[in-house]
Amino acid sequence: MSISSKPTNVQRSGTINGMRENMKKATTEMLVLFLLKQRSMYAYEMIREMARLSDGVFQFNTLYLAIYRLQGHGYVAENEKVITENNRTRVYFSITEEGLVYLQEITKEYRLITNTIDKMLQLDGAIYEEDAL
Repeated sequence: MSISSKPTNVQRSGTINGMRENMKKATTEMLVLFLLKQRSMYAYEMIREMARLSDGVFQFNTLYLAIYRLQGHGYVAENEKVITENNRTRVYFSITEEGLVYLQEITKEYRLITNTIDKMLQLDGAIYEEDAL
């Protein structure tokens, strides 16, 4: 059995895919709330919209865990259940007033973090210029 230096599905640290997965996990709840702020949706519809709006960068297999966490905090509510022609049940979710407040707070925090990172990265090559003199 040899040890490979190539990343595997389990070994994601130190890879672009690993970073993408971590960013996706960190922003999933915010993106679910953002979509539900636009209108009520069912889970699969949210998955399709996230893929469409992100040009395929954000691909999800399921959002139910995030939706259930948000429901548990009172940020998302079940709106209605609709039986389709194929005899499938679609559960529509909507954002609550508490969810709107939470979305505003986490969006503000997200922007603070990403703007700070952008400012830091712009200093590339210029952080220690004074030390070189």
